[in-house]
Amino acid sequence: MRKSVVAIVGRPNVGKSTIFNRLVGERISIVEDIPGVTRDRIYAQAEWLTREFNIIDTGGIEIGDEPLLVQMRQQAEIAIDEADVIVFLVNGREGITAADEEVAKLLYKSNKPIVLGVNKIDNPEMRENIYEYYSLGFGEPFPISGSHGLGLGDLLDEVISHFPERENEAILEDTIYFSLIGRPNVGKSSLVNAILNEDRVIVSEIEGTTREAVDTNLHKDDQDFVIIDTAGMRKRGKVYETTEKYSVLRALKAIERSDVVLVLIDADTGIREQDKKIAGYAHDAGRAIVIVVNKWDTVESNEKAMKEFEANVRAHFQFLDYAPIVFLSARTKKRLHTLIPAIKLASENHAKRVPTNVLNDVIMDALAMNPTPTVKGRRLKVLYATQVAVKPPSFVIFVNDPELMHFSYERFLENKIRDAFGFVGTPIKLFSRKRQ
Repeated sequence: MRKSVVAIVGRPNVGKSTIFNRLVGERISIVEDIPGVTRDRIYAQAEWLTREFNIIDTGGIEIGDEPLLVQMRQQAEIAIDEADVIVFLVNGREGITAADEEVAKLLYKSNKPIVLGVNKIDNPEMRENIYEYYSLGFGEPFPISGSHGLGLGDLLDEVISHFPERENEAILEDTIYFSLIGRPNVGKSSLVNAILNEDRVIVSEIEGTTREAVDTNLHKDDQDFVIIDTAGMRKRGKVYETTEKYSVLRALKAIERSDVVLVLIDADTGIREQDKKIAGYAHDAGRAIVIVVNKWDTVESNEKAMKEFEANVRAHFQFLDYAPIVFLSARTKKRLHTLIPAIKLASENHAKRVPTNVLNDVIMDALAMNPTPTVKGRRLKVLYATQVAVKPPSFVIFVNDPELMHFSYERFLENKIRDAFGFVGTPIKLFSRKRQ
């Protein structure tokens, strides 16, 4: 299911980040922050009246030393490209400025719903001064106060009224959706082209749900796939070249729609900190993951070198110890044949269900091998376990007191479940619950 995207746009000093932070801090709308991105006040997942959506704060973008007008135009263009609904924010204390009108001119061309928020309306008397904002041409202005949280409910009501009835995609049964993510120049486009050109695979183009992307159908090894395009999305001039944070946003949107995520690493340049951050997005989202070391033709690609590189990957990506590693070259197609089997295996494990009786046999064996710990004179009692979800596989362990479940013992149980059932390529989640 694809979530709608809402962008907060406006000239500097109108309170964009204040509104964003108010939504985050008050938990009016935010149900989960995306690690590494919201630290820069860029992107978060939100919810209002049961409607989940992604929210962008363009105030968190820093675009070099360009003149102010250029920065405003770039920010507005980014929002126009990425958002389904745009919140145009103005300062209710200063009236309409020439900069507001410049932003409005850009938004007129977007053909997207615009919700006008008049910020810094901190008391009822100031509401009488908002009528001039009708002249901007975006309909009813909504008086709000980011500092005090006033009027945000009415604004969000209007925002979600412009969402599609439900953002359901036409998900094809038994079809594996996978995407490729990674820092620039790791070979995402080259790998997509290599996959599609091999052995006369059956290829057809279908429109994706996002306006800027085209997904690709692929049939190979008796399996239907959809490749979610993250590498070939169009750019508006040099906007995205100077705002790398928005390449992260695009990767997050692709991850959201994927069953399996391929995390690409450049064998030539080695592992960078950004590689770990990008991989963390897919892990936190609970997607199946395959680590792909590309450009393996540019290094000394013998068995010893492969083992050394794999050990290096494992050391840097300890949180992805479940993910298989595939070494290949998109340019020469060397070892390309190993990729599809790894994707299929990760997808199968991502959707795997374990019978409750078999699961509890494994749990009881684990308890016999390593008895539960005692905390302040009280011993943890594990009563039984059951699988409650797939994609990723999620298990509830019923205990006498969840506070007694130490993370190290939970990790021990997770490892025993993995030893028994595999789950190669997919994270699994364990939840401790008190039996009612």
